[in-house]
Amino acid sequence: MPRRERNKFVKRGQILELSIEDYAFGGKGIARIRSEEGVFVVFVPNTIPGQKVKAQVKKSSKNYAECKLIDVLENSKDEVSIPYQDIPGAPYIQLPINLQHAYKKESTLSLFKRIGKVTNIEELFDELVTSPNVFHYRNKMEYGFSAIGYDRINKTDVDIFTLGFKRRGVWWMGDNLNKDSGLFDTLVEDNIKVIRKYCEASCLPPWHGPKREGFFRFFVVRKSYKTNRLLFNLVTTSKGLNKFDLNAFSEFLQDIFKERFAGLVHSINDETGDRTLATSGNSKLIAGENKIVEELLGLNFEISMKSFFQTNPKSAEKLYLKVLDYALENKESIDNSIVMDLFCGTGTIGQILASKSTNTKIIGVDIVASAIQDAKKNAKRNKIDGLKFYTADVGKFLYEHPEYKNKIRTIILDPSRAGIAPKTLQKIIAINADRMVYVSCNPSTQARDTIELINSGYEIKKISLVDQFPHTSHIETVVLFEKNNI
Repeated sequence: MPRRERNKFVKRGQILELSIEDYAFGGKGIARIRSEEGVFVVFVPNTIPGQKVKAQVKKSSKNYAECKLIDVLENSKDEVSIPYQDIPGAPYIQLPINLQHAYKKESTLSLFKRIGKVTNIEELFDELVTSPNVFHYRNKMEYGFSAIGYDRINKTDVDIFTLGFKRRGVWWMGDNLNKDSGLFDTLVEDNIKVIRKYCEASCLPPWHGPKREGFFRFFVVRKSYKTNRLLFNLVTTSKGLNKFDLNAFSEFLQDIFKERFAGLVHSINDETGDRTLATSGNSKLIAGENKIVEELLGLNFEISMKSFFQTNPKSAEKLYLKVLDYALENKESIDNSIVMDLFCGTGTIGQILASKSTNTKIIGVDIVASAIQDAKKNAKRNKIDGLKFYTADVGKFLYEHPEYKNKIRTIILDPSRAGIAPKTLQKIIAINADRMVYVSCNPSTQARDTIELINSGYEIKKISLVDQFPHTSHIETVVLFEKNNI
């Protein structure tokens, strides 16, 4: 087998200082190395044009290299100062929101040109739906404990008790959150340092990633915008639990947050993997309630610590309104008919659609059992009839229910970031629905699926972008597909 040809510019593991010149989809900045050998392209995630950065080569091929961002050495002239602490989860927070939108729109539409082969995508573009809240829009945040922290002055690791976020690109190093990040609840984040000091005073150790040992692991907070209440989850190992007073910790949180305190849940995670909740761990309610209630478009949803729910609920309302707009554009195909809501999660879209239509039956399918359980509970809570939810793989469900072929006029699709598996997509196409409203949190896989849908007789009628996560590279897309004979 011939040896793979190497480039003459960089090698794996090499540390580079680069000037970012362009922007590619997914938050990848583009740098170029020029020499007598030619021009070599380098991709660096979470960067924007105008920045000078330090990065490490993680993958190198003949024509390009992919790097891990280590540090931003010089900001872009487009960036502005903000009163918040910088965190890895908001790499573009210093970039004005209008410029963020411009980058997201251009890079997303280019995907549909390049991957989906939709040459006229600009003509089909409907709108970019902005988030009502640019700052403090999240309703959930996970903070991690670590025995290895980051010294921002000396820019090195140090053995200290930390509570905050992982240092960018370093799985084993924590970075203390000392003030509001601009993404979550101000009162919570201004008190994270107080909570850290309380836990440190217990003399129990935080999690040490390389050694895979410690007591404190995660501190998770969920917020209801409807009630303004907070649900807390402390995650620890079992070793040392007899030395930590959970009731006293609950009282400590209640003293800080007063009437906003909804409840405290304690979870045990003795697994060595870096996930918040263990597959085999257990959770116990220490005080208050283990759920909060959130409202979307007039419907109420109970949310536990394990529930999936949109992280930006105010923007999610605008996302769902866009889905409804596309679905109800031809209301005759909705009223008095059956609508399939595939990859339905907690059934939010199906419930809202049922509440806005006449005598519509909704069939929701998702493989996650807990999500389907929440969907059934919330439908009952909202007194919405005509919904049936099934825990099943979508492809397998459609194979086992051939009776729906040629009986469904509208399908709602909202798959995971991986998109729709090819065989499953073929089963969806075989239903022969007139219209599909395809929601995606990963436009690159949606653009890939677009080719197959077009080859099967569908065409894009409209596409909208929804900025669910300001200051990140993420963007959601809503695409309306119709059969050519409609």
